[in-house]
Amino acid sequence: MIWSLRSTIGSVCGVVICLTMFGASTVWAGEDAVDPVTVFEEKSVQFTGEEYKDETFHYRLMKPPVVEEGKTYPLVIFLHGAGERGTDNKLQLLYFPTQMAQPEWREKFPCYVLAPQCRNDKRWVEVDWSSPHDPEMLESPSSQLQTVMMMIEKALAEEQVDKSRVYLTGLSMGGFGSFDLAIRKPDWFAAVAPICGAVDPKKVGSIKDLPTWIIHGDRDAVVSVDRSRSAVAAIKAAGGNPTYQELAGVDHNSWTPGYSDKNGVVPWLFKQKKSSSTK
Repeated sequence: MIWSLRSTIGSVCGVVICLTMFGASTVWAGEDAVDPVTVFEEKSVQFTGEEYKDETFHYRLMKPPVVEEGKTYPLVIFLHGAGERGTDNKLQLLYFPTQMAQPEWREKFPCYVLAPQCRNDKRWVEVDWSSPHDPEMLESPSSQLQTVMMMIEKALAEEQVDKSRVYLTGLSMGGFGSFDLAIRKPDWFAAVAPICGAVDPKKVGSIKDLPTWIIHGDRDAVVSVDRSRSAVAAIKAAGGNPTYQELAGVDHNSWTPGYSDKNGVVPWLFKQKKSSSTK
């Protein structure tokens, strides 16, 4: 399924767009706008691998507005792009986390949102984003993705998460990461939504049964739209049926129209649920 948009940001209401090296940053404005830092709690895990021995990795977790005793809620893992790397534990709250922190979205979709932050000199998947060829999946996950796995396991153990409704999404560098993590841990997720990312077509067929929504702008000069087209073709060849939203006239910033579409990927994510046999 291919969709089109007249412009990258023209129809987005209630936002101010600030250009960055990797696209456009969505900053919610207005008297009722919520600063995501005020609703995303600081969390941490201790990494125990070879690269970062016993080092603390900080991340953010937003909880539902009200957590009722005995009730469980969806969990969304968001993997940010290259422009949000660092150690401030704030920059990764741009885009999807900022959107989900706003009252309208929190009320409509009460959930946990987990937002890790990748180190400045690292990537969720250590491959070349600008390559004209599809990436080859590495044997082991990167150290950064390993910490994300630890964060997910901690949230599942400590929070009131509905394990049949765990969702994974990410943009650009995070789109690469979303594909990679979904392939490595398909049983964890009810759905995955990679935006302007890429994946090894020889491996992605393994998630053919995982509900998948892929978004890419057809004028993307940072990560070629051919990467998503290749992923879609590979999943279909394996017998899957992914939703593909290709945005006409849109460059690398396909996440702003993608996430903000009130009939698009976000409502679709929350409709997905694993069957009891796959929990």
